[in-house]
Amino acid sequence: MSDVKKYATREGYGKALIELGKQDKRIVVLDADLAAATKTGMFKKEFPERHIDCGIAEQNMMGIAAGLAAAGMVPFASSFAMFAAGRAYEQVRNSIAYPGLNVKIGASHAGISVGEDGPTHQCNEDIALMRSIPSMTIINPSDVVEAAAATKAAAAYYGPVYLRFGRLAVPVINDRPDYKFEIGKGIVLREGTDVTIVATGLTVASSLEAADRLAAEGVSAKVINIHTIKPLDEDLIVAAAKETGKVVTVEEHSTIGGLGSAVCDCLSEKAPTRVKKIGIHDVYGESGPAVALLHKYGLDGEGVYTQVKAFLNE
Repeated sequence: MSDVKKYATREGYGKALIELGKQDKRIVVLDADLAAATKTGMFKKEFPERHIDCGIAEQNMMGIAAGLAAAGMVPFASSFAMFAAGRAYEQVRNSIAYPGLNVKIGASHAGISVGEDGPTHQCNEDIALMRSIPSMTIINPSDVVEAAAATKAAAAYYGPVYLRFGRLAVPVINDRPDYKFEIGKGIVLREGTDVTIVATGLTVASSLEAADRLAAEGVSAKVINIHTIKPLDEDLIVAAAKETGKVVTVEEHSTIGGLGSAVCDCLSEKAPTRVKKIGIHDVYGESGPAVALLHKYGLDGEGVYTQVKAFLNE
């Protein structure tokens, strides 16, 4: 994988914001004193009059974003996932989602791949928090290409959207002519008949690597990229489950309330299927190099391969 291009998904967010800013004067970007980290500093340099640094006051930032949306602007409120989803939960729920305002939340540094910043900043619960809010759309792109496409799609969509980005540089897997992003539509990246691996975010690349390892042993794994957690592409999930009979979900998030829970909710009602959830199992993260943490928690290619194989051998 050393020759594979790698970029953090937050890079795609920053670049897409500049493109959007050139096309639509209603686009305004808010930040909570983290412009360099969230990559909104790129927008600030290009459009300083449409960038608002709210300081370390995420709750206030969400209120400002709500006001701007009510006035006809299209605000992107940006911060770390821990603060955007955690600290500002009440404001997101009551000031943005409840009135159905057109606010986009750009949440970077999600999951354990924040690395050395440690468990206080490694938000593995943000998808669960946002998924519980009525009318909230949740997008977790798998690479820099998808991150840019998701940001543009969020701008074109009317309503609250939670965009989840990462700190770690991850492989580019969607750099192809036929790539198409559509909110609420999963993408089949690899066909298979023995098991379906449903992944989101950086674990999509891990799942593709795991599928290659499984194929070398004669196991045919279907791999689906679910970039939109809510609304979930239930038709695709159900069809895949019926086709392979076994499903594995993979996410850099708690196995409680995230992609795995969404898939289980769907299948338990529409197509009861055995499901294995791979993710963070009801524990806090820890400080350490991102790659080492992904390996320890079984979210790299080797870890996904090992867990899928064990599931199939049960």
